[in-house]
Amino acid sequence: MELAMIGLGKMGLNMATRLVLGGHRVIGFARSAETVKEAVKLGAEGGTSLENVVSKLAAPRIIWLMIPAGKPTTDTIDTLSNMLSSGDIVIDGGNSNYKDTIKHADMLEAKGIEFVDSGTSGGIWGLKEGYSLMIGGKSAVVKKLSPIFETLAPAADKGWGHVGPHGAGHYVKMIHNGIEYGMMQAFAEGFSILKSKKEFGLDLAQVSKIWQHGSVVRSWLLDLAALALEEDPKLADIKPWVADSGEGRWTVFESIDLDVPAPVITLALQMRFASRDEENYTARMLAALRNQFGGHAVKKDE
Repeated sequence: MELAMIGLGKMGLNMATRLVLGGHRVIGFARSAETVKEAVKLGAEGGTSLENVVSKLAAPRIIWLMIPAGKPTTDTIDTLSNMLSSGDIVIDGGNSNYKDTIKHADMLEAKGIEFVDSGTSGGIWGLKEGYSLMIGGKSAVVKKLSPIFETLAPAADKGWGHVGPHGAGHYVKMIHNGIEYGMMQAFAEGFSILKSKKEFGLDLAQVSKIWQHGSVVRSWLLDLAALALEEDPKLADIKPWVADSGEGRWTVFESIDLDVPAPVITLALQMRFASRDEENYTARMLAALRNQFGGHAVKKDE
């Protein structure tokens, strides 16, 4: 099959490469000409603009978006809606909010353009391991696109699936990322406790490798922890500042809307916020209050 890949970050480049290796024709486009050149080196064809990309594809056209959620995705879909024809297909493989996704589907459907949302997991490892694809949209359209999904997934019959109507793919990916927040936080806290037991002199890289085999906590996240600890056991070169993509927040919002308790995911999100607070006014206030009511000593900034 042939398709355009719009947005060529690390993940987009890797996905384009996997598709090319799988025998698909891929036309890559990004705002940076240098990034497009990189895609061409990896076997894709280059596009100079959205109009140029659309002109290179035979109808019905397939456009896969891997761009930031929110306004960039909405604006791109709006622009494409005026270039594409009835029967063409737009796939949003980014991390869009599922509510926006439903709006995008409705907007395109009014012009006869098909839409599919593909929650995509795999990061920089997807080129080698394959991608986990959680797909929302019409059954007939998803079936038509199955050769693409089968190529991107770990295997033709594993790691991907049609999970429901428009928005369902991004919804499932949102909850997937919320679960990921909790799992990552648990590993981070556990290794931190191990590190703090100074008298045992534990080798955390060794411990992580022991857990990789036979343990109930063995997982890909543990494998990644083992890699990180092998490279830098003290993690001395990494600043303790943790970003969030937005999907953890949306998962927490959804739990509130549905009255479903999610304390672990919520606290994991809050811990990411805490990691960014260099001033840590909250802790300063706690120390000040203890000093005020109990005369407890406070440490002064130097």
